[in-house]
Amino acid sequence: MSFGTQDSSDEVMNEINMTPLVDVMLVLLIIFIITVPVMKHSVNVDLPRATNQPEDVKPETVRLSVSADGKYYWNESEVTEEELFPRLQAEAAKEPQPDLHIRGDKAVRYEKVATAMAAAQRAGVRKIGFVTDPQQ
Repeated sequence: MSFGTQDSSDEVMNEINMTPLVDVMLVLLIIFIITVPVMKHSVNVDLPRATNQPEDVKPETVRLSVSADGKYYWNESEVTEEELFPRLQAEAAKEPQPDLHIRGDKAVRYEKVATAMAAAQRAGVRKIGFVTDPQQ
């Protein structure tokens, strides 16, 4: 509603209407006044104190080496190809399952390493890694 002549309606209004801003601020103030005491009042419970240290069960590592002449070594003790699969099955049944690290000599035929990998897969070993020496 404007009071005045029609000529004055073309003028730009220079004042900001503060009423909606004040209304919004008052509503926010009332909301905060109501919610803050609700958040602070809670049931006081004396909780028991306990020290909990995480149990770090690290699986052991089985080192399977294949020498240049094709012999298998289970953690530095020689095993035959027939003994390999039952040992891998026994390790796969453990919980947590140990890691299998295969070390193949660079002069050994790939067939021997592939046989060890296939036996580990049939036995159910999930974590197989290869150990190499870095070039210097």
